Amino acid sequence: MTITYDLAIVGGGIMGCSTALRLAENGMKTIILDQGDLGQGASGVNAGTLSLQIKRVKLMPYALKGHSEWEAMGEAVGFKKTGGYTLAFTEHEAELLHERQTLKANAGAPITFVSNNELRAAEQNLSHKVLAASYCPEDGYANSSLTGQYYRVRLKQNEVEYREQCRVTLITRNSSSFELTTPFGTIQAKRLLLSAGAWLKPIAAYLGVDLPVRTRVNTVSVTERMPPLLSSIVGHATGLLTIKQKTNGTILIGGGWQGRGTPQEGRGYVSANTLLPNLSLAQHVLPELAKARVTRSWAGFEANVPDFYPLAGALPGIDNAFVLGCVRGGYTIGPYIGRLMGDFILGQEPELPLFDPGREFNEV
Repeated sequence: MTITYDLAIVGGGIMGCSTALRLAENGMKTIILDQGDLGQGASGVNAGTLSLQIKRVKLMPYALKGHSEWEAMGEAVGFKKTGGYTLAFTEHEAELLHERQTLKANAGAPITFVSNNELRAAEQNLSHKVLAASYCPEDGYANSSLTGQYYRVRLKQNEVEYREQCRVTLITRNSSSFELTTPFGTIQAKRLLLSAGAWLKPIAAYLGVDLPVRTRVNTVSVTERMPPLLSSIVGHATGLLTIKQKTNGTILIGGGWQGRGTPQEGRGYVSANTLLPNLSLAQHVLPELAKARVTRSWAGFEANVPDFYPLAGALPGIDNAFVLGCVRGGYTIGPYIGRLMGDFILGQEPELPLFDPGREFNEV
């Protein structure tokens, strides 16, 4: 006998899983299908930074709510609230820092500007060439490699079905349901949510919808274990650097420097042309990194659309189909916007408005 689910979710990252959990609270029978393992796409390969200082102003209310959800998850996801500094080294960077952080503070983030003496007292190993700095006490990080493990437990507790290594190869629809073709058979569902990150465009194409999804290939590196050098997370005014030292002594270096590859190839590749400037900037900020060896670098896909705001709402032109993805800062915002999507699918008014996937897109 074929089971018809209330909803099938294509994509088992943070957003897909958090949506499923919200729906389960309201008795909806949902199944998640992921081409790999849960939480191992963008949700599992990012640097884990939870900084309000690097979020877009319009998304700040969502980031604040998402940050609270990560804090509630706690040790299960390796959450640490360390506070964070963003640094400027030139007059232009200082102007940029002041302009951006003032807007974010006005949007609700508890960001302040600190003197060099205050910065030096808190983080004595940072470069002495800092010209300006901002601080947010709420900033911190989680361990992105725990994403899948965390959601497997939560999904099982809430009796939400999921299938890993289950690539959807075709989606068709009839008058009452969607049929999703997978290597393990056909799944039927009354409703459909596409939450497949960088793979949203080809998945939506099965239904004749052309989503303007593009992909970035972000690079992250980790060093060998080092003596205590940093107690806070640290970023750069340009947004091209994040550094944090984990409890085991390793230092994680990110900043969105681009690697190579496409989702169709299945993986991203690190490029020396961008890795070396990323590491050079990190060493400029934290000179002691000159003594560290990088043990591993990797790249992961991040989806976006031309205006760099989320896709979150009804899939254009397709009844009972929805899309959720392309959230800049999706690691921070993901758990909360997934809950909003769950409310939307249930026909309830979300606490904060979603982002119409059928809007007109303009380049920024």
